Formats: sequence, structure tokens, C-alpha cells
Amino acid sequence: MKILVCISNVPDTTSKINFTADNTAFDTNGVQFVINPNDEFGLTRAMWMKEKQGAAVHVVTVGGPGVEPTMRKALAIGADEAIRVDATPTDGLFVARQLAEVVKSGGYDLVIAGRESIDYNGGMVPGMLAAMLGMNFVNTCIGLEVDGTSAKAVREIDGGKETLETSLPLVIGGQKGLVEESDLRIPNMRGIMMARQKKLTVVPAAEATQGTADKTFDKPAPKGQVKLVDPANIGELVELLHKEAKVI
Repeated sequence: MKILVCISNVPDTTSKINFTADNTAFDTNGVQFVINPNDEFGLTRAMWMKEKQGAAVHVVTVGGPGVEPTMRKALAIGADEAIRVDATPTDGLFVARQLAEVVKSGGYDLVIAGRESIDYNGGMVPGMLAAMLGMNFVNTCIGLEVDGTSAKAVREIDGGKETLETSLPLVIGGQKGLVEESDLRIPNMRGIMMARQKKLTVVPAAEATQGTADKTFDKPAPKGQVKLVDPANIGELVELLHKEAKVI
């Protein structure tokens, strides 16, 4: 079985976010980038399949040279090979088109993507990728078992879980539940050294249209001043909750 894990290079959640060019572009200065958490759950599940079922695991991302440290981390975790599509990931449609070309040329049986990235939260790429490739698709996937060309997937739905049986080739949009946070792997020294010897291939971007363009970014409004109410003055508290907070 040949698995491709799609990786997004995203800002660490502890990073301070700012924008430049009149709030039309993300300011990357001083920002630490990491593997998108939903993608890391998928990568860890792929590593289990590599160890238990002998699967070959490749990782792919769309981005410039600055994303390569993140790809090297994926290799250090245990992926066999990395592919970088040399393009700026401008929107979901463009990214899906680039990934589709990689899947077609690589002959992958299973494509594992995160259900969404934590920076733009678009949630579009896995579904569009499956449609472009004509592959079966399971989104919000929290469990996956593969036996030969058959797959059993569990996905999260409103109010519960749904178990599906499908077949390869398959695209999934994964999330926490494929593995738990305690199962995530930290690269050890041996993995880091081996990653330096593993193949990282850079491929040119395929011709593709960009369906959207960023117009502006806005930060959340700052929180207002806190009003303190004397515990003995319940009437004032009720009035504030009713007239100002409008929660009762």
C-alpha cells in the first residue's frame, strides 16, 4: 500500500498574529511554523500502517523553500519521502489541483489529509481533491482500518459517529481520533539524522486557476472593560446582564 499524507505548514497557535500591506497579507516575521495538527494525526496513523502493514509513506505540501523544515520534521517522524510543490498556496482550489497532480503521478492508494488547516480553516481541500481524482472520500474521519483494498472508516457526525465500509483508492479528511494526542511522535535523534538522507523532491506547480483572493484581514475586536458588581447588589447584576450583555 502506498500512502500520501498531505501536510500544511501552519503558524504555531502560540504565535502572535499580525498583518502587513494594509491588512491584506499575513506577516510571517517572528512566527514559528509547525505541521498542521489535523495532518499530524493523519501522519501518525500512516506511520502505524507503515509499521504494521508495510505501507510506503510519502508526505507532500504546497509552498516555497521556507516549508522544508516542516517537511524534514515529517521525515524525521518516519515518512519515507517528501514532495514539495514549488508554489504559494493561495487558495483551496489551487492547492487541491497541485495535490491532485502529485497523486496522479505517484499512484497512491490512500491519501490522508487533515479535514482543515488551523490557519484559514477552509475545510475544502480534501473534498475537492477526491472529486478531482474520482476517489472515494470520507471526511471528519476519526478511525481508519485498511485490509487489502477494503477500508473501514469511522467519521464524526452531529450527535455521534458513523461507520462506513469503502474501498481503495480513498481520500480521507482526518482529525483527532485517528490517533490521540498522546500517540503523536516527537522526532528522536536517530530520526532527525536519517531525515537528512531521505529524498525531498521539489516539483514545479501545475497550471491552475485561483478561485479566490484575499481582500483584507481583521483581528477580533479587543475585549471591553470588565465591570465589577458588589455581591450584595444582585439587581444591578441582573440589569447589566439584561440591558448591556443581552444574555437574559
